[in-house]
Parts: sequence; C-alpha cells; structure tokens
Amino acid sequence: MLIALTRSVSASIGECLLTYLTRESIDIDKAIQQHRAYEQSLRQLGVHVISLPAEPNLPDAVFLEDPAIVLDEVAVIALMGAVRRRPEVKSLVLALSRFRPLKFINAPATLEGGDRVRVDRTIFVGISGRTNRNGVSELQRVLGPYDYEVKPVEVSGCLHLTTACSYVGRNTMLLNRSWVDGTQFKDFEIIDTPAEEPWAANTVVIGDAVVLASASFPRTRATLEERGFNVQVSDISELEKAEAGLSCMSLIFECQNPALA
Repeated sequence: MLIALTRSVSASIGECLLTYLTRESIDIDKAIQQHRAYEQSLRQLGVHVISLPAEPNLPDAVFLEDPAIVLDEVAVIALMGAVRRRPEVKSLVLALSRFRPLKFINAPATLEGGDRVRVDRTIFVGISGRTNRNGVSELQRVLGPYDYEVKPVEVSGCLHLTTACSYVGRNTMLLNRSWVDGTQFKDFEIIDTPAEEPWAANTVVIGDAVVLASASFPRTRATLEERGFNVQVSDISELEKAEAGLSCMSLIFECQNPALA
C-alpha cells in the first residue's frame, strides 16, 4: 500500500519563510481548498492519505517533505537549515515512528528533505541554502548500512534540489539548468523546463504511471505529454505564493502492513 503523509494548512501560512519570492497575500480559504484537492488527487491515484492536523504556530509545517526522508528501510529525521522550522519535527516523529525505524541527523550538519531526489538506490542531495556538505556526509553515514549511494549536487538560485529537478521515471529528469548543472545527471534523459516556467521542475510521480504536475505550468505539461508521460495536474497556485512545490506537501512511501494505516 502506498501511503502519503500530509499536513493541513495552518491559518498562519501568510507568515511563511520566503527566500526567492516577494511576499503576496495568501487567501487562506483558497489555500486550504487547494490543499484538500491535492490530497484528493493522490487518493484518486490510489494513494492512502493520512492527514496530520495543522500546526497553528508553525506557518511552514504544511511542507512536511522537508523534516524527513523516508526510504524503504528507515526514516531519516532531518536537522533543518531553517532553524525556525525545527519544531515541526516533533509531531512528524510520532507519525513516522509507526511505519519506520528512525535515524537522526546531527549538528553541525543541516539537511532538508526538499534537497533529496531519489532514483532507485541512488539519493541525489542538493547542497543549498538549507542543506550543507556536513548534511550530505551525515546522510551517507546513516544510509551506509542500507546500501544507498548518496551523491551531492550543487544548487543555486532556488530553495531546494526538488525545486530544480525531479525524476519522472523512464530514466528521465525534468530539469531547470539555470539552477542545477545538468552534467550532474549525464546518465539520464533530460527534459528542460521552459524559460518562462522556471518553477515547473517539481512534480510528484506515482508508481511508474502518472506524473502529477502543477497546473501553473501548461507548457511543461505539454512537453511531458509529447514525450509520452501520463500527466495529471493539481492547482496549488495559492500555496505557490509560499514557495510550495507539489512534492513538498507530502511524504509518500510504501507500507507493507495495511493495519498501520
């Protein structure tokens, strides 16, 4: 069974951290509606959604991809580069402990799950404003016993590696080369995001069949469909004002025991 952990939108989301966008007013009701529609899209794709309660005093907590990396064998609890967000970990630890043994990243390392792109047993980790080189080394230490290869990737101009690229299946990366060096993915087919849609590289892939993409980027959707990908869209335009991407609003993983869900 494929599970997605999500978290409801906080009424304080308008106070979210911003790094690359100018702050705009966020319509809270619309953001909540769009987030619920996102969860429903996952359900329609066969994913069992477990929605955690909103964290009223943690504006960015809806973006629960960042505090953890969940793999088949283990959940790695991050030490986030955004210090203000570190309290988000507490309730997520309780939720994840039902499904996986937990391992923790230690200071001076910083690591955020938004800097993780997984392809089979390879974990690409962005060196960004939120994840440092010590974070990559710590992740290598934690995942060493599980036979994962961890590869650092330099990121510039955007918040996380998942902002700059995503693996869409069929040995293909969707990529914004302005924010990440494409030669670091030389073993993959590359689909470039259009210049007018620089934020379009973030997607969610369900199984081997469906790419969930943002409705804000129609040219990227058309390009993926021209390459034979089955694309469905989700409108998260209000959440994108908070530098959201589709992947940052869920942690998706396999659960072998349906009773836990």
